[in-house]
Amino acid sequence: MEAQCHRLEGKTAVVTGASRGIGLAVAQRLAAEGARVCITARGGEQLQRALASLPEGTAVALAGHADDASHRSQVLDAVALQFGGLDILVNNAGINPVFGPLATAELDAARKIFEVNILATLAWTQAALAHPGLDFRKRRGSVINLSSVSAEVPAAGLGLYGISKAAVSHLTRTLAVELAPDIRVNAVAPAVVKTNFARALYEGREEHVAASYPLRRLGTPDDVAAAVAFLVSADAGWVTGQVLTLDGGLLNAGGLA
Repeated sequence: MEAQCHRLEGKTAVVTGASRGIGLAVAQRLAAEGARVCITARGGEQLQRALASLPEGTAVALAGHADDASHRSQVLDAVALQFGGLDILVNNAGINPVFGPLATAELDAARKIFEVNILATLAWTQAALAHPGLDFRKRRGSVINLSSVSAEVPAAGLGLYGISKAAVSHLTRTLAVELAPDIRVNAVAPAVVKTNFARALYEGREEHVAASYPLRRLGTPDDVAAAVAFLVSADAGWVTGQVLTLDGGLLNAGGLA
Protein backbone atom coordinates (compact mmCIF):
# COMPACT_ATOMS: atom_id res chain seq x y z
CA MET A 1 0.00 0.00 0.00
CA GLU A 2 1.25 3.46 -0.90
CA ALA A 3 -0.77 6.47 0.07
CA GLN A 4 -0.90 9.03 -2.72
CA CYS A 5 -1.54 12.09 -0.54
CA HIS A 6 -1.60 13.44 3.00
CA ARG A 7 -5.33 14.10 3.31
CA LEU A 8 -5.27 13.43 7.05
CA GLU A 9 -2.37 15.65 8.10
CA GLY A 10 -2.95 16.91 11.63
CA LYS A 11 -5.81 14.50 12.34
CA THR A 12 -5.95 12.00 15.22
CA ALA A 13 -7.58 8.58 14.99
CA VAL A 14 -8.51 5.69 17.27
CA VAL A 15 -8.75 2.27 15.62
CA THR A 16 -10.08 -0.66 17.64
CA GLY A 17 -9.17 -4.27 16.93
CA ALA A 18 -6.02 -3.05 15.21
CA SER A 19 -3.35 -5.63 16.07
CA ARG A 20 -3.71 -7.36 12.68
CA GLY A 21 -5.88 -7.76 9.62
CA ILE A 22 -8.28 -5.02 8.61
CA GLY A 23 -7.75 -2.92 11.73
CA LEU A 24 -3.99 -2.82 11.33
CA ALA A 25 -4.25 -2.03 7.61
CA VAL A 26 -6.61 0.84 8.41
CA ALA A 27 -4.23 2.21 11.05
CA GLN A 28 -1.30 1.96 8.64
CA ARG A 29 -3.22 3.73 5.88
CA LEU A 30 -4.39 6.55 8.14
CA ALA A 31 -0.85 7.03 9.42
CA ALA A 32 0.52 7.01 5.87
CA GLU A 33 -1.91 9.81 5.03
CA GLY A 34 -0.65 11.92 7.92
CA ALA A 35 -2.82 10.97 10.89
CA ARG A 36 -1.64 10.24 14.41
CA VAL A 37 -3.12 6.92 15.50
CA CYS A 38 -4.00 5.14 18.72
CA ILE A 39 -4.49 1.42 18.17
CA THR A 40 -6.22 -0.97 20.56
CA ALA A 41 -6.74 -4.74 20.69
CA ARG A 42 -6.89 -7.58 23.20
CA GLY A 43 -3.43 -9.11 22.74
CA GLY A 44 -0.70 -6.88 24.11
CA GLU A 45 2.25 -8.64 22.46
CA GLN A 46 0.71 -8.66 19.00
CA LEU A 47 -0.42 -5.07 19.48
CA GLN A 48 3.15 -4.01 20.17
CA ARG A 49 4.25 -5.67 16.93
CA ALA A 50 1.55 -3.73 15.14
CA LEU A 51 2.74 -0.52 16.77
CA ALA A 52 6.24 -1.17 15.45
CA SER A 53 4.86 -1.16 11.89
CA LEU A 54 3.60 2.42 12.25
CA PRO A 55 5.72 5.56 11.80
CA GLU A 56 7.74 6.22 14.94
CA GLY A 57 6.40 9.01 17.08
CA THR A 58 2.98 9.10 15.44
CA ALA A 59 1.22 6.20 17.16
CA VAL A 60 0.43 4.72 20.55
CA ALA A 61 -1.02 1.34 21.52
CA LEU A 62 -3.14 0.28 24.50
CA ALA A 63 -4.29 -3.29 25.05
CA GLY A 64 -7.74 -4.14 26.34
CA HIS A 65 -11.19 -5.44 25.47
CA ALA A 66 -13.42 -3.33 23.26
CA ASP A 67 -16.43 -3.99 25.47
CA ASP A 68 -14.63 -2.91 28.65
CA ALA A 69 -15.68 0.57 29.79
CA SER A 70 -12.47 1.11 31.76
CA HIS A 71 -10.39 0.31 28.67
CA ARG A 72 -12.36 2.81 26.61
CA SER A 73 -11.75 5.48 29.23
CA GLN A 74 -8.04 4.66 29.39
CA VAL A 75 -7.67 4.91 25.62
CA LEU A 76 -9.57 8.17 25.24
CA ASP A 77 -7.80 9.74 28.22
CA ALA A 78 -4.46 8.84 26.63
CA VAL A 79 -5.48 10.29 23.27
CA ALA A 80 -6.59 13.52 24.91
CA LEU A 81 -3.33 13.78 26.86
CA GLN A 82 -0.93 12.88 24.06
CA PHE A 83 -2.68 14.25 20.98
CA GLY A 84 -5.04 16.89 22.32
CA GLY A 85 -8.21 15.76 20.57
CA LEU A 86 -9.92 13.23 18.33
CA ASP A 87 -11.02 13.46 14.71
CA ILE A 88 -11.54 9.84 13.61
CA LEU A 89 -13.00 6.81 15.38
CA VAL A 90 -12.85 3.46 13.58
CA ASN A 91 -14.95 0.81 15.33
CA ASN A 92 -13.31 -2.26 13.84
CA ALA A 93 -13.23 -4.64 16.81
CA GLY A 94 -15.57 -7.58 16.34
CA ILE A 95 -15.93 -11.26 17.18
CA ASN A 96 -17.58 -14.37 15.79
CA PRO A 97 -16.90 -17.26 18.18
CA VAL A 98 -19.61 -19.58 16.86
CA PHE A 99 -20.51 -21.19 13.54
CA GLY A 100 -23.78 -22.97 12.89
CA PRO A 101 -27.55 -22.60 12.49
CA LEU A 102 -29.60 -20.20 14.57
CA ALA A 103 -31.92 -23.00 15.68
CA THR A 104 -29.20 -24.44 17.90
CA ALA A 105 -27.20 -21.30 18.62
CA GLU A 106 -26.09 -20.79 22.22
CA LEU A 107 -27.74 -17.69 23.59
CA ASP A 108 -24.77 -16.84 25.80
CA ALA A 109 -22.61 -16.74 22.68
CA ALA A 110 -25.20 -14.53 20.99
CA ARG A 111 -25.11 -12.12 23.91
CA LYS A 112 -21.32 -11.87 23.71
CA ILE A 113 -21.37 -11.28 19.95
CA PHE A 114 -23.97 -8.54 20.32
CA GLU A 115 -22.11 -7.02 23.28
CA VAL A 116 -18.87 -6.65 21.31
CA ASN A 117 -20.13 -6.09 17.77
CA ILE A 118 -23.09 -3.81 18.49
CA LEU A 119 -23.04 -2.35 21.98
CA ALA A 120 -19.29 -1.71 22.11
CA THR A 121 -19.53 0.10 18.76
CA LEU A 122 -22.16 2.39 20.24
CA ALA A 123 -20.28 2.71 23.53
CA TRP A 124 -17.03 3.85 21.88
CA THR A 125 -18.97 6.47 19.96
CA GLN A 126 -20.78 7.67 23.06
CA ALA A 127 -17.52 7.83 25.01
CA ALA A 128 -15.75 9.82 22.30
CA LEU A 129 -18.61 12.31 22.15
CA ALA A 130 -18.76 12.71 25.92
CA HIS A 131 -15.04 13.03 26.65
CA PRO A 132 -14.29 16.67 27.53
CA GLY A 133 -10.69 16.52 26.35
CA LEU A 134 -11.34 15.30 22.82
CA ASP A 135 -13.56 18.03 21.33
CA PHE A 136 -14.91 15.38 18.95
CA ARG A 137 -17.94 17.45 17.95
CA LYS A 138 -16.05 20.75 17.66
CA ARG A 139 -13.47 19.09 15.43
CA ARG A 140 -16.23 17.78 13.13
CA GLY A 141 -15.23 14.19 13.72
CA SER A 142 -15.87 11.10 11.64
CA VAL A 143 -16.95 7.64 12.78
CA ILE A 144 -16.46 4.50 10.70
CA ASN A 145 -18.12 1.24 11.72
CA LEU A 146 -17.28 -2.19 10.36
CA SER A 147 -20.32 -3.98 8.98
CA SER A 148 -20.38 -6.94 6.57
CA VAL A 149 -22.15 -8.18 3.45
CA SER A 150 -23.58 -10.85 5.76
CA ALA A 151 -25.77 -8.02 7.08
CA GLU A 152 -27.51 -7.94 3.69
CA VAL A 153 -27.87 -11.61 2.75
CA PRO A 154 -27.91 -14.75 4.90
CA ALA A 155 -24.61 -16.59 5.16
CA ALA A 156 -24.65 -20.26 6.12
CA GLY A 157 -23.38 -20.72 9.65
CA LEU A 158 -22.88 -17.00 10.22
CA GLY A 159 -26.37 -16.07 11.30
CA LEU A 160 -25.52 -14.46 14.64
CA TYR A 161 -22.62 -12.54 13.13
CA GLY A 162 -24.79 -11.33 10.23
CA ILE A 163 -27.54 -10.21 12.59
CA SER A 164 -25.03 -8.26 14.65
CA LYS A 165 -23.66 -6.57 11.55
CA ALA A 166 -27.16 -5.74 10.30
CA ALA A 167 -27.61 -3.92 13.59
CA VAL A 168 -24.30 -2.11 13.04
CA SER A 169 -25.48 -0.94 9.62
CA HIS A 170 -28.72 0.44 11.06
CA LEU A 171 -26.84 1.92 14.01
CA THR A 172 -24.62 3.73 11.51
CA ARG A 173 -27.56 5.25 9.63
CA THR A 174 -29.33 6.27 12.83
CA LEU A 175 -26.26 7.88 14.38
CA ALA A 176 -25.57 9.73 11.14
CA VAL A 177 -28.95 11.43 11.39
CA GLU A 178 -28.72 12.08 15.13
CA LEU A 179 -25.16 13.44 15.14
CA ALA A 180 -25.32 15.62 12.04
CA PRO A 181 -24.12 18.18 11.23
CA ASP A 182 -21.21 17.90 13.68
CA ILE A 183 -20.23 14.25 13.16
CA ARG A 184 -20.25 12.14 10.02
CA VAL A 185 -20.97 8.42 10.53
CA ASN A 186 -20.43 5.81 7.83
CA ALA A 187 -19.68 2.10 7.58
CA VAL A 188 -17.88 -0.30 5.30
CA ALA A 189 -19.32 -3.74 4.62
CA PRO A 190 -16.74 -6.16 3.21
CA ALA A 191 -17.32 -9.60 1.77
CA VAL A 192 -14.59 -12.20 2.39
CA VAL A 193 -11.29 -10.47 3.11
CA LYS A 194 -8.08 -12.47 3.34
CA THR A 195 -7.41 -12.27 7.08
CA ASN A 196 -6.94 -14.76 9.90
CA PHE A 197 -10.42 -13.82 11.10
CA ALA A 198 -11.99 -15.05 7.84
CA ARG A 199 -9.57 -17.87 7.05
CA ALA A 200 -12.14 -20.63 7.57
CA LEU A 201 -14.22 -19.15 4.76
CA TYR A 202 -11.59 -19.57 2.06
CA GLU A 203 -8.53 -21.53 3.25
CA GLY A 204 -7.68 -24.37 0.89
CA ARG A 205 -10.30 -23.29 -1.65
CA GLU A 206 -9.58 -19.66 -2.36
CA GLU A 207 -9.78 -20.02 -6.14
CA HIS A 208 -13.18 -21.70 -5.88
CA VAL A 209 -14.55 -19.04 -3.53
CA ALA A 210 -13.17 -16.19 -5.62
CA ALA A 211 -14.81 -17.61 -8.76
CA SER A 212 -18.19 -16.34 -7.54
CA TYR A 213 -16.86 -12.76 -7.40
CA PRO A 214 -17.09 -10.79 -10.67
CA LEU A 215 -13.63 -9.35 -9.98
CA ARG A 216 -12.37 -12.93 -9.47
CA ARG A 217 -10.50 -12.28 -6.26
CA LEU A 218 -11.13 -11.95 -2.56
CA GLY A 219 -10.65 -8.70 -0.72
CA THR A 220 -7.50 -7.63 1.07
CA PRO A 221 -7.15 -5.53 4.22
CA ASP A 222 -5.71 -2.74 2.07
CA ASP A 223 -8.92 -2.68 0.00
CA VAL A 224 -10.88 -1.90 3.15
CA ALA A 225 -8.29 0.55 4.45
CA ALA A 226 -8.42 2.58 1.25
CA ALA A 227 -12.20 2.92 1.54
CA VAL A 228 -11.95 3.98 5.18
CA ALA A 229 -9.29 6.58 4.36
CA PHE A 230 -11.60 8.09 1.75
CA LEU A 231 -14.63 8.15 4.04
CA VAL A 232 -12.81 9.94 6.87
CA SER A 233 -11.18 12.49 4.58
CA ALA A 234 -12.48 15.85 3.38
CA ASP A 235 -13.04 14.19 -0.01
CA ALA A 236 -16.09 12.54 1.59
CA GLY A 237 -17.23 15.69 3.35
CA TRP A 238 -20.80 15.34 2.01
CA VAL A 239 -21.06 11.62 2.77
CA THR A 240 -22.79 10.40 5.90
CA GLY A 241 -25.12 7.55 6.83
CA GLN A 242 -23.73 5.32 4.09
CA VAL A 243 -22.80 1.64 4.28
CA LEU A 244 -20.23 1.12 1.55
CA THR A 245 -20.28 -2.43 0.22
CA LEU A 246 -16.82 -3.81 -0.60
CA ASP A 247 -17.45 -7.14 -2.28
CA GLY A 248 -15.85 -7.30 -5.72
CA GLY A 249 -19.36 -7.33 -7.22
CA LEU A 250 -20.46 -10.44 -5.31
CA LEU A 251 -23.96 -9.37 -4.25
CA ASN A 252 -24.85 -7.85 -7.61
CA ALA A 253 -23.95 -11.15 -9.22
CA GLY A 254 -26.32 -13.01 -6.91
CA GLY A 255 -23.63 -14.41 -4.65
CA LEU A 256 -23.96 -15.08 -0.95
CA ALA A 257 -21.82 -13.68 1.84
